[in-house]
Amino acid sequence: MEKRPRGRARGRARGEHQQGRGSGPRPGPSQGPSHQGGSRSFAPQGAWGARAAPQQHQAPQGQWGPRAQQPQPQPQSQPQPQSQPQPQASGQQSQWGARGPPDALPQQSAGRGARTISVEEQQFMQTLAAQVRQTGGTGDERRGGGGGVRGRTNRNEIVDTKPQHYATKQGSDGAKILLRANFFPLLSATKWGLNQYRVDFKPELDDTKTRRALVRRAFVNKLSSGILFDGTALYTPTKLQPDPLELAIADDKDVKYLVTIRLVGEVNWGDWHYLQIFNLIVRRCLESLEFKLLGRNYFDPKYKVTIPEYNLELWPGYLTSMRQHEKQIMLNIDLNFKVLRTDNVYDLLLECQNDRNGRKLFQQRVIGCIVMTYYNNKTYRIDDVDFDQTPDSRFRKRDGTEISYRQYFEDRYRVRITGNNQPMLLSRSKPREIRAGMPEIVMLVPQLCTMTGLTEKQRENFQLMKSLSEHTRIGPSARMNKLREFSAKLQKCPKAIEELKKWDLKLAQDLVQFTGRVLPQEPLSSGSGSIMPGPRADWTGNLKAVTLFAPAKLTALVVLCPARLKNATGEFLASIQQVARVMKFEIKGVKTLDLKDDRAQSYLDGLEYAISVLHAQMVFVVLTSNSIDKYTAVKKKCYVDRAMPCQVAVARNVQKNNKSVATKIAIQMNCKLGGSPWGSTMPRVTMVVGYDVCRDTANRGKSFAGMVASIDVGCSQYFSMAVEHAQEQELSSNIAAFVTLACKHFQARNGLYPERIVVYRDGVGDGQTKYVKEHEVELLKEKLKNDLFKDRPLKLAFIIVSKRINTKIFRAQAEGPNSNPPPGTIVDDVITLPERYDFFLVSQCVNQGTVAPTSYNIIEDTLGIDTNKIQRFTFKLTHMYFNWSGTIRVPAPCQYAHKLAFMTAQYLHRPAIAGLNETLYYM
Repeated sequence: MEKRPRGRARGRARGEHQQGRGSGPRPGPSQGPSHQGGSRSFAPQGAWGARAAPQQHQAPQGQWGPRAQQPQPQPQSQPQPQSQPQPQASGQQSQWGARGPPDALPQQSAGRGARTISVEEQQFMQTLAAQVRQTGGTGDERRGGGGGVRGRTNRNEIVDTKPQHYATKQGSDGAKILLRANFFPLLSATKWGLNQYRVDFKPELDDTKTRRALVRRAFVNKLSSGILFDGTALYTPTKLQPDPLELAIADDKDVKYLVTIRLVGEVNWGDWHYLQIFNLIVRRCLESLEFKLLGRNYFDPKYKVTIPEYNLELWPGYLTSMRQHEKQIMLNIDLNFKVLRTDNVYDLLLECQNDRNGRKLFQQRVIGCIVMTYYNNKTYRIDDVDFDQTPDSRFRKRDGTEISYRQYFEDRYRVRITGNNQPMLLSRSKPREIRAGMPEIVMLVPQLCTMTGLTEKQRENFQLMKSLSEHTRIGPSARMNKLREFSAKLQKCPKAIEELKKWDLKLAQDLVQFTGRVLPQEPLSSGSGSIMPGPRADWTGNLKAVTLFAPAKLTALVVLCPARLKNATGEFLASIQQVARVMKFEIKGVKTLDLKDDRAQSYLDGLEYAISVLHAQMVFVVLTSNSIDKYTAVKKKCYVDRAMPCQVAVARNVQKNNKSVATKIAIQMNCKLGGSPWGSTMPRVTMVVGYDVCRDTANRGKSFAGMVASIDVGCSQYFSMAVEHAQEQELSSNIAAFVTLACKHFQARNGLYPERIVVYRDGVGDGQTKYVKEHEVELLKEKLKNDLFKDRPLKLAFIIVSKRINTKIFRAQAEGPNSNPPPGTIVDDVITLPERYDFFLVSQCVNQGTVAPTSYNIIEDTLGIDTNKIQRFTFKLTHMYFNWSGTIRVPAPCQYAHKLAFMTAQYLHRPAIAGLNETLYYM
């Protein structure tokens, strides 16, 4: 099957176990030397000659999360500096504006040749632009990456997203099953009143650590109840007297401060502040267990696993969160792992210097990557490399004094910098961090940073990945035991017990147990009969014995391959034709073009000849390796310049001539021509929509939204479109215009508009849900009513799909070991949230590790059907992703939307030509 160069999309929805959580948060305002922006050129001439542009792709982050560092990470207990250094201005103009995105990475070219735009696409883009203007899309509402939202709600704020009219969220279909989940109920939680106070210091004190230390010193051994202080707001169940309370406190240097504490008000029980307090209490308990804070999560160095031959360490840790669930407050705990690199960025610099293009190579390998500084265990994204600055360069601190980076780190962190000629790394803070007081640009020393993420070479090392998976892909029984061990350890720690006692809290010793349901199997249709997915929801073995549900006809296939691979390609193509013949998929009129070499230009010339002279209906391209440059060139030629379906195969797979691979490639080719390998009985006249967003790898300032909508009654044919967004452009308004256009395509094919529309929206965080409900959904309803439905009732469901959750569900059998729940397991009670119309679905089966459920939050529902039908329809759609003969983790339209957005952002860097929009060309 088509082998794309590695990227972040691999395994997102096919059920593979994913332990890593990606990189940690950005650093705070008081961590290390920083640049306030606007003073220096970011393209200086260095010792290695003229500055080279970085490659047009971002190094992928590993499944295992970020890693670092040398020497060992230290707990974040050191005092923070009183003043922040600012690099000395040199009179040159910065390439970055005060608030704008970085412009250091050049954009990809727009493509080869003119691009034909259809009338309907022009109308769509005009409608989209008009809606952006109407909704005030000036760049202040949404951010382009991952569906971010400006003006979002607080990440902890409880937002009621239930639709106005629904009977119950609990369904009844399916067989009951006894389950457990990675939640520990809170057995006692006295509803004490929580008082919020504001704390001011005179003289003013900016350093949060020092502020917290002084408040802690003021109340030590003076209150029987707990007290929490985040640097500005103080919370305690005890009323402090008098009000305001003024205290004189001295710091370690005998500097005296007047601390004034004023009552702001009482926090109502159930308010999100309570959840914030509960989570802060849990984090204090983790500190009492002597865990180390790396990024925003805690890890246990006592049980680290060392892999010296690869300079790696694997640290186990825990993700925790406490909140109100259906019937009680529960603590969610999940296992987490961080792969730490024991070498540093300076080692990489020395390695690159051995290359004749060392500077260019170093830039390619660090720009866009995440590094960790071992002096404060914070993670940073590298946006540029400044070869004119070194550790001996001087900067001006806020107090006006000047100091070198070398001296600053030696004085502040007691670390010595030995490399003299190393450049400085630049990391740009996010807008929200700048608003919170973070400097615009943070300067980093390579020797004090470690790279995170597995290298491409390490990813392809089977033995290394197998070694890591032995520790990270933990089965359900072992995972439950580890969670119980953690709970026991927490409840035996004297400091943790004391902390919980102060707040009158007590946790259960075992995981919560409840009853779920297993939906019946969903039968599928082929051209020669029905297919039953089986208990593992995998019908791969059935494909060789059945015909395709909707076979396409291929009458003009042109094959491009290097001359030395001609024989192997011919044999492999014969295998593809053989399996296709059994499936009733005709592949005729095959012509082969022998390329004299495997240069990208040779492929482009061959493609032009195949399309213009040979009038190919489809091209089959054989690449000698997983080359991103060649793959990108081929895809751009076929999808941006010409509307040409394209199938790519790698020489390694071609030479193996495996029948199962040939079968998968034949199915892909059929889908790219508009066919369908299998089908299913769907609700009458229903259109389903999928939506996802990916950030452009060549230009961080823009993103692409992938949108797909079914246009046949079986939800097997799709209308697809990718739309570009500037980073600050409104992302919501395109859904309304796209769905309206998709309804017209549906009507053109079926003779009527869809009676029901179901939207599955991926890429929405908890803090964005309120915005999506109040803006995206309302704009969609208004557009559909005004343009299409008029006086007819609009039957619409809008469902937010969340994969990146920490919930794990286990099968709790009466006898025998615990195991993963079977595909089709539904949970809609106990661990769901009272403010949501939501459910969890385990739709796939995994061979290793613990299966991960997917969360579905229904924020709009006027379909007029019960909960059972929505849950079964969602499960049915997880069978309809044609690139995998089994169920996947999300409904197929979501995965198609992700594949479309990912290909556009990763390789094409602009939307594909409109002539392909009714095929799954991006599979």
